[in-house]
Amino acid sequence: MQKIKVEQHSFLGGIWFVGWLFTIGFLHLSFWKGVLALVLWPYYLGVFFS
Repeated sequence: MQKIKVEQHSFLGGIWFVGWLFTIGFLHLSFWKGVLALVLWPYYLGVFFS
């Protein structure tokens, strides 16, 4: 019988969400620009840190 390992990464997801909300508030973005930031922000972070 195989063992199944379940990992939860809700802590990192919460930190990411708080950072996203901070960025939207800090830059005074509108709703639609905030939605666009939700899609583009992780991409630019990945390019920057890679």
